[in-house]
Amino acid sequence: MPRHRFLAQFIIFSIMTVFSSVSVLAQQKDLVVRIARLQIDSVQLESYKEILKEHAETAVRMEPGVLNLYAVYEKNKPTHVTVFEIYANEAAYKAHLLTPHFIKYKAATKDMVKFLELVETVPIALETKYRRSN
Repeated sequence: MPRHRFLAQFIIFSIMTVFSSVSVLAQQKDLVVRIARLQIDSVQLESYKEILKEHAETAVRMEPGVLNLYAVYEKNKPTHVTVFEIYANEAAYKAHLLTPHFIKYKAATKDMVKFLELVETVPIALETKYRRSN
């Protein structure tokens, strides 16, 4: 391959790499990352977990702007639930709040949730190896 052709390809590759990095940084800057801390009525805990699981699966599957919904409960305090939410941007978050599955989740769990705190966060590092198999 002639040297000038190699150099041209290298320059094009470098420019593409820079622009894709800028795009990724811009996308990360737009992310909405929230933590929801909940305390659930112990009598209704199993029902709550089923409803939350269905809601999270539906949101991630159906909404392109819902990037991650991770829900866990504390091992020694199973009624203490934390949901880690990542949305592509503010518009995706607002759209999520208007979906039928979110409205259904809120209505079904309103008497189960004894405490709710929403925490807005700023991401530092969002890395994962976990891939859900379908």
